[in-house]
Amino acid sequence: MGIDHYKILGVNRNASPDVVKKAYKKLVMFWHPDKHLQEEARAKVDAKFKEINQAYQILNDPVKQHNYDSIIAIESGRDPRRSETVESCWRVFLALLNIHTGFFCSFSPIGVQNGVSKLSCTADILSKSGRMVDNNKKITRVLFCGPHFPASQDYTREYLNDYPFVQVEDVPFADVSDVIEKYDICIVKNMKLDFNVLSRAKKMKLIMQYGVGLEGVEIDAATKFGIKVARIPSHATGNAASCAEMAIYLMLGLLRKQNEMQISIKQRKLGDPIGETLLGKTVFILGYGNIGMELAKRLKPFGVKIIATKRNWDTHSEDSCQSNALGDLVDEKGGHEDIHSFASNADIVVCCLCLNSETVGIVNKSFIASMRKGALLVNIARGGLLNYEAVLYYLESGHLGGLGIDVAWTEPFDPDDPILKFNNVLITPHVAGVTEYSYRSMSKIVGDTAIQLHEGKPLTGLEFVN
Repeated sequence: MGIDHYKILGVNRNASPDVVKKAYKKLVMFWHPDKHLQEEARAKVDAKFKEINQAYQILNDPVKQHNYDSIIAIESGRDPRRSETVESCWRVFLALLNIHTGFFCSFSPIGVQNGVSKLSCTADILSKSGRMVDNNKKITRVLFCGPHFPASQDYTREYLNDYPFVQVEDVPFADVSDVIEKYDICIVKNMKLDFNVLSRAKKMKLIMQYGVGLEGVEIDAATKFGIKVARIPSHATGNAASCAEMAIYLMLGLLRKQNEMQISIKQRKLGDPIGETLLGKTVFILGYGNIGMELAKRLKPFGVKIIATKRNWDTHSEDSCQSNALGDLVDEKGGHEDIHSFASNADIVVCCLCLNSETVGIVNKSFIASMRKGALLVNIARGGLLNYEAVLYYLESGHLGGLGIDVAWTEPFDPDDPILKFNNVLITPHVAGVTEYSYRSMSKIVGDTAIQLHEGKPLTGLEFVN
């Protein structure tokens, strides 16, 4: 959870701009020894708050009231926790002042007199730091498309908190085409960026995914308009590991009959239903890339046989030694031409493929028909890999023993969809890669990329596709 600046200021989140401004000014000037800089800072605060009045007026989500005098008590040393609290408060104040006034501010403790903490606060205009914002200087703007996966933009903003020359904004899907011309970087998420939208991206230098899936981007069109397209390699961020863990979660949920267990609880039953184990099962990993390798590594201790297909087993990730070692976890390897025969030998099929023109709908009627009766199907990659009608048909017929999906054909998934009526279906809301570890790692890569672009440095940590 990030720092609540309003709480630190001692004002309500829906306070008027004037109230917030007074709190800023009082706190900023409280220990300021230089009267000249006080006046300059006061003028800066007044001018800047005229520009941000509207923003504060719409931030009307009420929070618990905090007494302003308690904040002053902390600053004046009457709170026994003053040493830690003073420092954390001032770091917030100075970060806010940096952003809203263009000052570079710093502070240092100068001692305690009569139980009162004394702080020396200095503020120099613009020249002290290359990270301060001058209205005449360039701002690098990062666009996050749509409301879903909100932690992506929230964590990126947190990471870039000390870099005010990078602005992170999230925009509703319907507004993206109207505003995309203003941005340097676009995080596509699950937005469709077609030729028409990309033709308006006059300033755009880079389109990237907060993860790996780029099926929503017309890469040829982006290339035509001189826009680079990239994904974040999943092996470097914990994203692949997170997805692998979700695949195991879905497998275990189906094997142990999670939905039926909930029914037993409601009916006050004990010892029912009878579940199954992973032990002794054959798991077919359809697409042995980064996620597939992480999955194999985690599955082996369960005592399973692992079979996997990959178009080219000579292609490995950046760490070829590690890839070779993880390839040894596979008991039987095959190519694309073997997917039906492998499916016929598996108790569980896990889809780990990228979605493209060659893989869309690859799990169709002929594929599911080739699976063992009662086998389980798990998908943590992309919904479009599965043919909806085929899946529904074989669930209704009883041939498919269970379905566990983190991704769906249309997202958000319709909660009234007929597929959800089956007790042997588990669905999660596209959260396989949404973990604290992976999202913090990816926010750092997005943030570092924005800083590199702003400073004209080579972009690192990405996998470019054009």
